[in-house]
Amino acid sequence: MIDFLTQHHWLIWILVSVLCLIAELGSGDLFILCFAIGALAASLAAALGLGIIPQLICLALCSLLSIYFIRPVALRYLHRNDENRVSNADAILGRVGQVSQTIEKGGYGRVAIDGDDWKAVSSDGEAIEKDAKVKVVARESIIITVEKI
Repeated sequence: MIDFLTQHHWLIWILVSVLCLIAELGSGDLFILCFAIGALAASLAAALGLGIIPQLICLALCSLLSIYFIRPVALRYLHRNDENRVSNADAILGRVGQVSQTIEKGGYGRVAIDGDDWKAVSSDGEAIEKDAKVKVVARESIIITVEKI
């Protein structure tokens, strides 16, 4: 097995690249992805029959180039670099939905937004009839506060 791996360095670099991609899934900042690209370049150098030093130079050079040129472009398109990224639940604020179950005066009802059904209260405490359009103004845990549009 050792003899096989020493004769086929490109397989080791492919394994390093796959491990980097797996590690990138946990971080999400696209930094480790650059090393996966570098390992692929080193794999190509090994497949061409270059020695270990040129392979390491390929790894370092391609990783650095990826960090400076590919990562910023990928971050711009994949992570919009918003300072205040909202979570899934907070992203509902300001959305418009339809009352699916009448919101009782001083009580609760249900509001459908994009296929999800939320427990809701009226912002002014008044009743809102079924099928009325409402806007989400606040969220407290799993209960949203809405106002009639």
